[in-house]
Amino acid sequence: MSAYQVMSSKLETVDILITNFMEKWGVSMLRYSLGIIYIWFGALKPLGLSPAQELVENTVYWFDDPKTFVPILGIWEVVIGITICIKPLIRVALFLLFIQMPGTFLPLILFPEVCFTDFPIGLTLEGQYIVKNLIIISAAIVVGSTVRKKIDEQSSEI
Repeated sequence: MSAYQVMSSKLETVDILITNFMEKWGVSMLRYSLGIIYIWFGALKPLGLSPAQELVENTVYWFDDPKTFVPILGIWEVVIGITICIKPLIRVALFLLFIQMPGTFLPLILFPEVCFTDFPIGLTLEGQYIVKNLIIISAAIVVGSTVRKKIDEQSSEI
């Protein structure tokens, strides 16, 4: 066996180990990451520590008191974070998340001057904060794709 073949074989072994690890743990890590982000960002809102507080208040201007909406939104987000970390409650988390998510994009429409330095490409920090929610949506879809795995596996065994 040549040195190239030995090296190639070792790299293949390492690649298999790494991809097996990612397959085994990737979705769980993604689920807990979402939970941590939602709990952390949500908890900041009732405490008055969220950097998004003013943006949220301005976005929900139609509420009688937008300042009371922010803590409620924060509690909603904490509930999303907790429920996504508990396997039997993932569907609840995804339901709450997908109700909440469209509202996070409202500032792009209502306040483009706050979200863009050069519309439609240049994003401000606020705009980047909003657009990153595309990753959260994608992550939620990946986590959601796993909720039927055990049910489907059990059904195929019958």
